[in-house]
Amino acid sequence: MSNKVIHALYNDDDILMDAVKKVKAAHHHIDEVFTPFPVHGLDKALGLAPTKLAITAFLYGLTGLSFAIWMTNYMMIEDWPQDIGGKPNFSWVENMPAFVPIMFELTVFFAAHLMVITFYMRSRIWPFKEAENPDVRTTDDHFLMEISVHDNEKELTALLQETGAVEINVIDKH
Repeated sequence: MSNKVIHALYNDDDILMDAVKKVKAAHHHIDEVFTPFPVHGLDKALGLAPTKLAITAFLYGLTGLSFAIWMTNYMMIEDWPQDIGGKPNFSWVENMPAFVPIMFELTVFFAAHLMVITFYMRSRIWPFKEAENPDVRTTDDHFLMEISVHDNEKELTALLQETGAVEINVIDKH
């Protein structure tokens, strides 16, 4: 089996979007698109599934809120109750308004920090990882579309030239 891929470089995001739509309309599978900045609508044009990160953020926020409720109950009600400003110290529910800032801050803290960790793990980005970028120009001002070749190299090359690619390279991946 061939491990060849075609790298088509574009110098404008609008041309890239049109090219992605034309390549998808011709029923070719685009493996990856490398861009120097996020391109609005590219995920929909590529047919990518919606992200589930919002669900994880909600769950991480609930974890933070649960931790804050447990922490304030344990510290201020069970372990060392104190009479602060005449508030009753035997019930968490009666003291809850005083704990709202703590609950809010820990909800945001847990959601933010755990989301960053989840993003890095999901993206497989960790310290000392080598870059997987196939062309350094995609970090500056070019856009790269990578398509696997399945005995259709000439057809793909012709299609990509029609879409406005400024450079087309056929690369043997190992």
